[in-house]
Amino acid sequence: MAKRDPKKPRGKMSSYAYFVQTCREEHKKKNPDVPVNFSDFSKRCSERWKTMSGKEKSKFEDLAKVDKVRYDREMKTYIPPKGSKKKKDPNAPKRPPSGFFLFCSDHRPKIKAGSPGLTIGDVAKKLGELWNGCTDEEKKPYNAKAAKLKEKYEKDVADYRTKGKVESAKKAPAKKEAYCDDDDDDDDDEEEEDEEDDDEDDD
Repeated sequence: MAKRDPKKPRGKMSSYAYFVQTCREEHKKKNPDVPVNFSDFSKRCSERWKTMSGKEKSKFEDLAKVDKVRYDREMKTYIPPKGSKKKKDPNAPKRPPSGFFLFCSDHRPKIKAGSPGLTIGDVAKKLGELWNGCTDEEKKPYNAKAAKLKEKYEKDVADYRTKGKVESAKKAPAKKEAYCDDDDDDDDDEEEEDEEDDDEDDD
């Protein structure tokens, strides 16, 4: 496993990730001795998030916006060490396509069929021109689908991180857990930061 650069900025969190983090903290306070069942916990979080109003979600969205500003600011001055290359986890959720990418998937075959002699660069240029020529109404279905895929991706990422924490807790020696009870919250935060960094490298 690649060693994390201690100087690298902590990865930014989505609004749903903040929500899941809050749910985990609530669970630990109410049931400190009850281990988290990943499947049930993820399902409950997802169902609860779907029923929340925009006002209830707004505080998590605000946290995500502030964290994004912090991350972008820190990344501007961050210089990665030479030769550093992080190994990707094949089980990590795949980043969703944008509205433009979905549009390209629909229209690329048509352009290739109509002009088989075009190079990859020419096809990409043609797709860009077509997209820029579309009205907002024509772009709407692609952007709407992309938004849904992004929402699903954020939930999958949050579930993926939670699963990693649960599995790490299971692997940890019982003696160490008993000795470090008071430091559990800090440890969780540090692990979460590491895992967020892992996902952000895929951006």
